[in-house]
Amino acid sequence: MKRITVTELDHIVLNVSDIDRALTFYTDVLGLEPERLDEFKAGEVGFPSVRINPDTIIDLFPMPPGGSLREGDTKSKPNLNHFCMVVSQTDFSGIVDYLKENGVTVRQGPVSRWGARGRATSVYFLDPDGNEIELRCY
Repeated sequence: MKRITVTELDHIVLNVSDIDRALTFYTDVLGLEPERLDEFKAGEVGFPSVRINPDTIIDLFPMPPGGSLREGDTKSKPNLNHFCMVVSQTDFSGIVDYLKENGVTVRQGPVSRWGARGRATSVYFLDPDGNEIELRCY
C-alpha cells in the first residue's frame, strides 16, 4: 500500500476568545512576530497569525460573538481549531483517493488556502479522535 511522508508542521489554528489578549501574549510575552495584522484590522482577512520560524505559524482565529472556550457551554469550541502538515507534490497527487482507501473521509478540499509559506492546496479530514487535520502541498 502506498504511504505518504509528512515533511513538516505548517501551522496550527487556535480558537481565541480575545484576539487582542492573544496577540499581546504571543507577541509581547513569547516574542513572536505578528503577520497579516494590518489586513485583519482592515477586515481584509479573517484572522491574524504569529510566526514561529520561516516555515511555521500560529493562526489566531477569533471566536464568534457569544462563543466560548469553556467546557460545558453549549456554544463552546475546543481551543485547537486544527493543525496543518505538509507533504510533497508527489504525495499530494491522488490524496483524496489515498485517504478514502484508508477509511478517511475528506471534509473539504482540495482547496487553495493561505499558510506559513503563502498559498497552497489543502484537504481537511478528522483523525480517529475528531481532531481536524489539514494536509497541504505548496
